[in-house]
Amino acid sequence: MHPHRTRIISIANQKGGVGKTTTAINLATALAAIKQKVLIIDLDPQGNASTGLGIEHETRDKNTYHVLIREIALQDAIQATCIPGLDIVPSGIDLSGAEIELVDVERREFCLREALMLASVEYDYILIDCPPALGLLTINALVASQAVLVPLQCEFFALEGVSLLVRTIERVKATYNPGLEIQGIVLTMFDGRNNLSGAVADDVRAYFGDKVYQTVIPRNVKVSEAPSYGRPVIVYDIDCAGSQAYLSLAGEVIHRERRVGV
Repeated sequence: MHPHRTRIISIANQKGGVGKTTTAINLATALAAIKQKVLIIDLDPQGNASTGLGIEHETRDKNTYHVLIREIALQDAIQATCIPGLDIVPSGIDLSGAEIELVDVERREFCLREALMLASVEYDYILIDCPPALGLLTINALVASQAVLVPLQCEFFALEGVSLLVRTIERVKATYNPGLEIQGIVLTMFDGRNNLSGAVADDVRAYFGDKVYQTVIPRNVKVSEAPSYGRPVIVYDIDCAGSQAYLSLAGEVIHRERRVGV
């Protein structure tokens, strides 16, 4: 793996239900559609990214758990998805116990980073779908990444939750990974008919400034339906508002990546 060429981005927020996995799989699909080679690492024990990309449970016997405990090399856990140019390292149920198992492991915060450094694979982008918690799995993702993308639901306490995540990112940056940056914050589940959505968006933009992407992801029935068909919404219905938003977000992500001199 060429560290200078591959961009590794964690998609993180300790709050559940903010559109993390939906953002991971649709952003990955949008990047693959413009001929980028993309790998998703499913680091969430619930495995929704794996399910949302149609990876059957019985084929997940080599997964992120085995990579983290150094039982197998990262490339041995990679599976192709139905999307050309998009691969995944699926999650496994064992991952829920990994936090406890890794506590006694030396350099436990670096397990994923080391696995990525040793991997003999080439990707343009690696997106890590983090669990909804700030435990050791998310720390491993942040230590392994160059940047963090934060999905933020347009709801009342959105900013309150994100300040804890920002503190964690700052701590990881100070202690383990000085190059870590917030790539951007994406507002999800935006409802244009709801005044609260607009007010939250204004607050987040006032607080984070140009770190917030211009693209907002709308509340959209097709976005909610797509995972049950094991497909990203961009494949399920490319014309819907949600798909168009994720394509637009991919454009913004690439634009920002070019600015950091990739």
